[in-house]
Amino acid sequence: MTASAERPLLRLLRAGRILAPEDRGAGDILIADGRIAAVGEHLDVPAGWPVEVIDAREWIAVPAFIDQHVHVTGGGGEGGFATRCPPITPATIAARGIGGVVGVLGTDAVSRSPADLLAGVRGLRAAGLNAWMYTGAYRVPPPTLTGDVQRDLAWIPEVLGVGEIALSDHRSGQPTLAEIARIVADARVGGMLAGKRGICHFHLGDGKRGLSLLRELLASTEIPPDQIIPTHVNRRHELLAEAVDLVLDHGVTVDVTAFDDAPGDDEFSARSAVQTLIARGVPVERITMSSDCNGSLPVFDERGTLTEMRVAGNGTLIDDWRRLIVDGVLPPEQAVALISTNVARVLGLHSGRGRLATGLAADITLLDPEYRPVGTIVAGRTLHAPN
Repeated sequence: MTASAERPLLRLLRAGRILAPEDRGAGDILIADGRIAAVGEHLDVPAGWPVEVIDAREWIAVPAFIDQHVHVTGGGGEGGFATRCPPITPATIAARGIGGVVGVLGTDAVSRSPADLLAGVRGLRAAGLNAWMYTGAYRVPPPTLTGDVQRDLAWIPEVLGVGEIALSDHRSGQPTLAEIARIVADARVGGMLAGKRGICHFHLGDGKRGLSLLRELLASTEIPPDQIIPTHVNRRHELLAEAVDLVLDHGVTVDVTAFDDAPGDDEFSARSAVQTLIARGVPVERITMSSDCNGSLPVFDERGTLTEMRVAGNGTLIDDWRRLIVDGVLPPEQAVALISTNVARVLGLHSGRGRLATGLAADITLLDPEYRPVGTIVAGRTLHAPN
């Protein structure tokens, strides 16, 4: 991939294969003003027009990955100030083929705040990435930017919803059903006012209550199922089984986490969780994957005392995702949807992202024949180029 001395108005990417996510075979993508102007075979532009041709005939073009669970400012802190995790860098994101992230706060909403998170998100945007955030954190009531969930959604463009609200975890605010219902309702109304989905993103710990609060919420209120996204549902066998029932009974979308401490063939890995969900009848379109990148990986003993702390990365997300294809769990076009198309849909971003189609943002990940990311293009701009 070579760049011209002067930035052209048009870029023409010639790909060896296009997964849009449907398989379109070899083809071209014409990019103009950060958007996809055309997708097809043997595209060309009139002679003399300023165009940069990107020779990607060795690679596969897919919609840029979206990681919907990233601790942009760093997570952690469960073991004191020395255990605060570092913030993530734009290069770390783009190098994995990830074109967009959603920032979250976790346990620590004292030394970190929604304002810090917004600053981090805007810094990533300034570097060329797509970046959004959830207002709130583990605790209830959720900390906000304006003092109100609805106002955060209505007035802050980067805010997509509320999260990550902790359930079934000794670090949570131990919320009641009434408290959860109020937060989800506020997120829904705030989202409606702003033309957003107004998602509530729920962290699930390994507590015995599992998904019971969310099941009660959907059974006893008028809240639509696409309003909530439970994540970390592959933390234990019982929780994953509950997630299956929640999807099949209510039609929610569940998010599996690529835990750094679960190898690709481990029973709690994202790869294994996706395989289990599919085997139990969960539609592929109701599954997403995320990394929990730059969050903490704490280990507690039976009394809740911290015994070990590590920092999560985003490499396992891509490795687990690749294994779904390499191991034959899913065909490539369905696997691509798990970290692009499906994510864009559940976040309410699908009108502009998550597919390679005319009029949508030119957010493209380039993969080698083994489905390893080699390049990342966001809004038509190359953020990570193949070596």
